Amino acid sequence: MPTTNGPAAHTATAAALLPLVGGAGNVVSVAHCMTRLRLGLRDRALVREDALRALPAVLGVVDDDTYQIVLGPGAVARVAGEFEALVAAPAPTADELAGRGAELKAAQRQRNATPVKLLLRRVANIFVPLIPALIGCGIIAGLNGLLVNLHLLPSLTPALTAIASGFMALIAVFVGHNTAKEFGGTPILGGAVAAIVVYAGVAKVTAFGMTLSPGQGGVLGALAAALLATYVEKACRGRVPGTLDVLLTPTVTVLVAGLVTLYGLMYVAGEVSAAIGTAANWLLSTTGAFAGLVLGGLFLPLVMLGLHQALIPIHTTLIEQQGYTVLLPLLAMAGAGQVGAALAVYVRLRHDQSLRTTIRSALPAGLLGVGEPLIYGVSLPLGRPFVTACAGGAAGGAFVGFFSMLGDRVGSTAIGPSGWALFPLLSGNRSLAITAAIYAGGLLTGYLTGFAATYFFGFGGTVRGVCDSAVGQSTARGGNPTP
Repeated sequence: MPTTNGPAAHTATAAALLPLVGGAGNVVSVAHCMTRLRLGLRDRALVREDALRALPAVLGVVDDDTYQIVLGPGAVARVAGEFEALVAAPAPTADELAGRGAELKAAQRQRNATPVKLLLRRVANIFVPLIPALIGCGIIAGLNGLLVNLHLLPSLTPALTAIASGFMALIAVFVGHNTAKEFGGTPILGGAVAAIVVYAGVAKVTAFGMTLSPGQGGVLGALAAALLATYVEKACRGRVPGTLDVLLTPTVTVLVAGLVTLYGLMYVAGEVSAAIGTAANWLLSTTGAFAGLVLGGLFLPLVMLGLHQALIPIHTTLIEQQGYTVLLPLLAMAGAGQVGAALAVYVRLRHDQSLRTTIRSALPAGLLGVGEPLIYGVSLPLGRPFVTACAGGAAGGAFVGFFSMLGDRVGSTAIGPSGWALFPLLSGNRSLAITAAIYAGGLLTGYLTGFAATYFFGFGGTVRGVCDSAVGQSTARGGNPTP
């Protein structure tokens, strides 16, 4: 399924998508993450899913809390902008906005709206918008470290340090802003309270015989502070007279939430953050191989269930504390197992040209850590290859975890990328060459194990029987089966 780049191609993709999701009148909201266009739809019965999957630019479709169309990194942001412009062009009538659309939307949300999933989605909505800045600053930090180690451009490295570190120094403010926005408060008040966490003057604050440190509690403290500010603000809105609201509500919100943050939340969040760092280091230094096996093997199912979002604050806390997260390279091995499994399917199912075409087009994205095309287009529909892909991820995770037990920690300075795209973000307690070699060894282990497990155990019955089944799956995706 080849795709093309350029503004015209993105406009054409957006124009092709709109009628297939029921038109502009059926679209309630438009958003996107790194790979997926996320649409709120009034009536999902109007979606022509087979036709959507058949579009060359569409890598997969996920029917979840929002209707998610996988377009891949880079393309999704551009298509989302064009799509939003198309949706905004016609103004829906009052009758279209009313009716049973709201009821259908609420029913769809209720289907998967377990309290845990809803909470994790809200947490993800706080941190996912920060990922582009984490990636950009992480790559600059890696480049700067390389220049320092090689003693090159000494006059430039202080500037690169400032550029790479500025965002991380103030990440608590952005977390506070996004937290208040997500939970229905005023974003700037959430950011104002969260800014207390990183303000240098907190070093002069003493309570219970202890002195605070700037940044104590990190992003967890900022999240808790902004959440508290949101509840205080909502309580004020319901009690303060309208004439005084503009003066009293912001003042009371910042004052109450600020005092609780200084004399409680920063201490508690600081202890929790320290415990996360200590636990991660202990886990990898004492049970590294086993921890890597479990994390690498279970990450794909966690993604399918949406539970991987719980790891985002942990990654961010580790990056803030140690400069890198040691968990992401382990989890990235799941993608390596997926690539190996897809290659085995490609070799075994020689007669299914439609499926082989899907694999050829999705494999480059898989190598760069974008796994949705291979998951939803190849391994998950076939069943067993999804399980054997998890086995490959477990083997790769165990490989990287084993070296952590030996004292060679492999980490990432940002979250989001995986696969080959993670190489520019690698960091650790050894030289960059050693860190990259261990990570590369983990990828190779994941590829080989995923391939071998799928080739020998990923198919039931004869290959021809599996091929026929896969052809049926390809047809359901809108592909053309080969006789």
